[in-house]
Amino acid sequence: MTRVRVTAPRSVPRPAGETREAAEESEVGQVFVRSLIRSQLRLALVVAVGFMLILGAFPVLLAAVPGLADTRIWGIPFDWLLLGAGIYPIIGLSAWLFIRTAARNEARYRDLAGDK
Repeated sequence: MTRVRVTAPRSVPRPAGETREAAEESEVGQVFVRSLIRSQLRLALVVAVGFMLILGAFPVLLAAVPGLADTRIWGIPFDWLLLGAGIYPIIGLSAWLFIRTAARNEARYRDLAGDK
């Protein structure tokens, strides 16, 4: 049995005048890239803080409504159901919101930068 080395394909050399993306070469392009990075970071922070606030609201809800923590549904305590199963739709909604808004931010960047 012979040993075969698997490697990634070599990149295609660029023409001599084309060293970097056009959007990153000029000062305006660098401003666009920094703006995109800031907007993506802001989006990530907003979604993360919103998720943490909703997650933190669960114990507050259980403490504010007397008897809710003692309630059982199909023999399972309500607080376990709330944290065990109720959190997944919120995770999914947060992920969907983040992906949709991040894609919109990137599309706006491509429009401004003139990329096709």
